[in-house]
Amino acid sequence: RLSANSRDTRSSVAGVRTVVVFSESYRRPRGRGSVGWNMANSGCEDLRGQEEKSFLYFAYGSNLLTERIHLRNPSAAFCCVARLQDYKLDFGNSQGKTSETWHGGIATIFQSPGDEVWGVVWKMNKSNLSSLDKQEGVESGTYVPIEVNVYTQEGKGITCRSYQMKNYESAPP
Repeated sequence: RLSANSRDTRSSVAGVRTVVVFSESYRRPRGRGSVGWNMANSGCEDLRGQEEKSFLYFAYGSNLLTERIHLRNPSAAFCCVARLQDYKLDFGNSQGKTSETWHGGIATIFQSPGDEVWGVVWKMNKSNLSSLDKQEGVESGTYVPIEVNVYTQEGKGITCRSYQMKNYESAPP
């Protein structure tokens, strides 16, 4: 059930309907001393002077989940929900090989004028950059890092790192 503060983002890829719901409860930090979510608490409003220590990562696939991103990247802090304009979400297999981990097509993005991809922006310590690259398959040649400009729900533009699968064949997730 969606609350008044929820956002229901739907897309259809290769005939498969995907629904991702971003809600206030998802955005609320957990743990001792946590406070309710708002942009002022995100740590992403003012990055001046911190660029040498951290970077922003736009996630659109499995790394939407806090538990998944924290497996190898403990510094990841949720910043905001954002939209990547003129791209489309797709699922596929790198070089036509089915993923042994996911047993189906894995998420990627490709340029597509007029389309958009919704995802999450994480603020991460640069010490996690190599582990994120490894998790995303850069070493194996599955994905390449790209720089993208995304827009918050308030319309603010943010430059982020993201990943795009190379040499893939579309396949159902």
